[in-house]
Amino acid sequence: MKIIYFAWLREKAGVNEEDVTPPAGVTDVAGLIEWLKEQSPGHAAALADPAVVRIAVNQEYATLEDPVGPDDEVALFPPVTGG
Repeated sequence: MKIIYFAWLREKAGVNEEDVTPPAGVTDVAGLIEWLKEQSPGHAAALADPAVVRIAVNQEYATLEDPVGPDDEVALFPPVTGG
């Protein structure tokens, strides 16, 4: 699974992108976020408040309940504003 971090999430996590292999029990976005938070203090800081993190799975907006699998690309980014 490829994880891509954008903006301040990238700064806090300390990584632009990474290939990860979550445990078999991680089957949805919420489980992935919780597992990622355990990977480092930077990940924990970046993902401390999931309410301010937007997620895309395979370039489609996703919710915490959406499934994820080993071949997915998951992007994590702050809310986008227009103007």
